[in-house]
Amino acid sequence: MTNTATDTAPEARTGEDPIGFGELPRLMGLMTGDEKHGPAATSTLDALWVLYDRVLRVSPATATDPGRDRFLLSKGHGPMAYYAVLAAKGFFPVDWLPGFGAYDSPLGHHPDRELVPGAEIGSGSLGHGLPLAVGTALGLRAQGRPDPAVWVLIGDAELDEGSNHEALAFAGAAGLDRLHTLVIDNSSATHGWHGGIASRFEAAGWSATTVDGRDHRALHEAFSAPHPGRPHAVVARVEPKEKQVF
Repeated sequence: MTNTATDTAPEARTGEDPIGFGELPRLMGLMTGDEKHGPAATSTLDALWVLYDRVLRVSPATATDPGRDRFLLSKGHGPMAYYAVLAAKGFFPVDWLPGFGAYDSPLGHHPDRELVPGAEIGSGSLGHGLPLAVGTALGLRAQGRPDPAVWVLIGDAELDEGSNHEALAFAGAAGLDRLHTLVIDNSSATHGWHGGIASRFEAAGWSATTVDGRDHRALHEAFSAPHPGRPHAVVARVEPKEKQVF
């Protein structure tokens, strides 16, 4: 796992040594069990880190602030990378990680928003996250809150679900410019798309780009690209899941 940028230190771990990107594999290694879905987690690690380290305006201190950015993990199966990043950023203690998946652990095989600090939704059933993100962006607009950004991470296989296409078509027509979709493309989709995944979003009126999902600089530039009046999609291509090792 490589990247081409220097990682910055988190701000929310007062009194503790900061945890950088290089420590994330160790944190993921603390989580064991037969239902880890390791490749599903590994495919998201770099993109999640760049989002939480450089883009999202949310921290443990602001996790319930109405003005915070929202991040929704739709790809909720195999949440180990998500848990590792949240722990690294101080949303919950690192010593929760070894209990992953245990009966009395808050860290389940799918995230539970009532149990995991920083989690905005419970997820794992494919096809739900993007519609929920559209609703969140609409709700913030209705409340007169133009500042919070809404981010949702989906897997490429989720685009096999019709609910996502209804959501992305509506979002483009509604001009939900605070909505951002991160698609992790590890060649899991059954159908695929002529011209690539980004073309599907562009056809619905979105701004869209495709980048190397392991290149931190490219991810940050794509996440930060202006897209006035339109929702934005970033397709992060990583190695196929059968070639991922964790």
